[in-house]
Amino acid sequence: MNPNFRNIALWAIILMLVLALVSVFQSPTGRVVGQELNYSGFVDALDRGRIDRVVIAGNDVTGTFNDGSGAFQSYAPVDPRLLEKMRDRGVNITFRSQTQESPWYMSLLVNWLPLVFFLGVWIFMSRQMQNGAGRAMGFGKSKAKLLTEAHGRVTFEDVAGIDEAKEDLQEIV
Repeated sequence: MNPNFRNIALWAIILMLVLALVSVFQSPTGRVVGQELNYSGFVDALDRGRIDRVVIAGNDVTGTFNDGSGAFQSYAPVDPRLLEKMRDRGVNITFRSQTQESPWYMSLLVNWLPLVFFLGVWIFMSRQMQNGAGRAMGFGKSKAKLLTEAHGRVTFEDVAGIDEAKEDLQEIV
């Protein structure tokens, strides 16, 4: 494998992990759009007719006041009477989905990173298994020698010139 490709791949993985960490710790759920109202304050402002428009996403309610004093944010339980009250007061109501769409790189990271990781581990392991024919899972020629009975026995004639073998043989006899 080319060392330059290895370095580029390593830096790309590090960059993706840093982007993932930044997006996880920089979630937009904690932002306050305007004035924070509790539920009682929201209902009181609705009863007085101060609310112009609202956007409801799940239980989160954001909106603006009639008098131009800014925006507000509140948390309201699901209550059909509250919706009827808003319609009676002439409040412009918009509903949005509660789920927030994640950035494209997060979905790419979550969906493809495990596959790329396992593919990289598989390639690494297959490169480490190089033996035999010189590649992974290659079956090369065996270097084992076949021993037959004619070649397998060592006799005294085979070692007749070696003094130590003669001394060992005399000790045995």
